[in-house]
Amino acid sequence: MNKEEELLRKKSPVSIRNKKASFEYYFVETFTAGIVLTGTEIKSIRMGKASLVDTYCYINNGEIWVKGMNISPYFYGSYNNHEMKRERKLLLTKREIHRLQEATKQVGFTIVPILVFIDAKGRAKMDIALARGKKEFDKRQTLKEKEDRREMDRAMKHY
Repeated sequence: MNKEEELLRKKSPVSIRNKKASFEYYFVETFTAGIVLTGTEIKSIRMGKASLVDTYCYINNGEIWVKGMNISPYFYGSYNNHEMKRERKLLLTKREIHRLQEATKQVGFTIVPILVFIDAKGRAKMDIALARGKKEFDKRQTLKEKEDRREMDRAMKHY
């Protein structure tokens, strides 16, 4: 990912994160995928009405899908409104999907959604990561490092 893409993510009006993912997993490799959405789904995402809690990705017949992503119904939608938790297709190249498929065959690896954002052209994109699960002591270590950083920040503010 280059610096221009990083800036676009920071400037994006919508940034829906999976905060629990970085606590539960080590990210080995990240990918940016497009999401196949209906009309009212993109409107809800632009309003920030989506959640990545308890979501995961899986590969079926050479296609990658995200399961458990919650997009709230669009407030102004009528009978056309979408289902909240339907499975949504992600758009990646065949080479990327194949690489993810081979990696997830190994024990302990999974595909986790990290972030949903709107790119410069107004399309919804999702950052996904090939991730390896953390053990219990790794999680405690992560919490300890976070607490240490917080203590250092507090100490620096007093000077």
